[in-house]
Amino acid sequence: MVAEVYFADMRATRKSRNAPSKIAKLMRRAGIEAMIEKEDVVAIKTHLGEPGNTTFLRPQFLAKVVDVVDRKKGMPFLSDSNTLYRGGRSNAVDHIRTAVSHGFTYPVINAPVIIGDGLKGKDEVRVDVGLKHFSKVRVSSAAFYADSIIGVAHFKGHQLTGFGGAIKNIGMGFASRKGKLEMHAEVRPSAKEDECRACGQCARFCPVGAIEIRKIAEIDRSKCIGCGECVTTCPYEAMEPGEMSSNETLQEKIVEYCAGILKGKEDKCGFINFLVEFTPHCDCPPWSDASIVPDVGILASRDMIALDQASVDLINQQRGLEMSRLKKAKEPGEDKIRALTGVNWEVQLEYGEEIGLGERSYRLIKI
Repeated sequence: MVAEVYFADMRATRKSRNAPSKIAKLMRRAGIEAMIEKEDVVAIKTHLGEPGNTTFLRPQFLAKVVDVVDRKKGMPFLSDSNTLYRGGRSNAVDHIRTAVSHGFTYPVINAPVIIGDGLKGKDEVRVDVGLKHFSKVRVSSAAFYADSIIGVAHFKGHQLTGFGGAIKNIGMGFASRKGKLEMHAEVRPSAKEDECRACGQCARFCPVGAIEIRKIAEIDRSKCIGCGECVTTCPYEAMEPGEMSSNETLQEKIVEYCAGILKGKEDKCGFINFLVEFTPHCDCPPWSDASIVPDVGILASRDMIALDQASVDLINQQRGLEMSRLKKAKEPGEDKIRALTGVNWEVQLEYGEEIGLGERSYRLIKI
């Protein structure tokens, strides 16, 4: 059976058509509201934003998701797990401070923030998956013990995976720190000699001190853990993430982590993608670049593969914006994500379908 993906655009001319109202309707039509039972502990997985970044999802969007869970007598909490890299979210204390500073707190949102893998990223449960790259995956405790998961993702570009949507929000976002390390192990970046300006940004964000700044940034391969943070944070796009096969392997590993995180609660999970402020990078850098296409809308589905496929298709149907990082493939129908990142983003969707996480075929239903 073809998966159903529900879509609402960003137009509004009255209160009943504002974004919060559309979120509630999408959750109802997609069956996300119906999966919540009384006293279910519901993990609402989102990105709480890196300090300095301004395109993370606004708290008011998450507030409506919380309200829907409350109405069903569930027990919602917002969650994310700690980062590998240094910044405002590498431990639970800083992570919660960042969340509070970004408005993810009472009275804006009627739910607490619980960091999924604990104080220092070590609260994890190993889950059997028996797949190509992993026999077991390291799942953050909060995700494992929750009765239900609602993934709420800001759909945007990503230098290592092409895009970040429902799959990456869950697979990478709900892994423990060791799990993130396992997934990134194949990525081995290097600086482009003719483009690196030795600014030191990559060295400041490297979590293991593997980068020294000489004439250019030099990476100590014996220390590098392959997290890819230098690729994301370089302001001059002077870091190459390594061979494309590494990016493809990373995508498959993220998919396998999704399988472990959702295992045992496949019928208790739903996903929402916000196709607004489609920036070239994820929300992890301490800045936000300009959007490459106009805001599109909000999508919801019980099928994460179909949801991300529909999101890619809608982004690629847009006309690219001037004054953005997108320099080619600006016409409607052209592959903007591949033009932006050079990554074969289809790998994660193909592999997700192969292992039974969902299907790429979908029916888009506008509300």
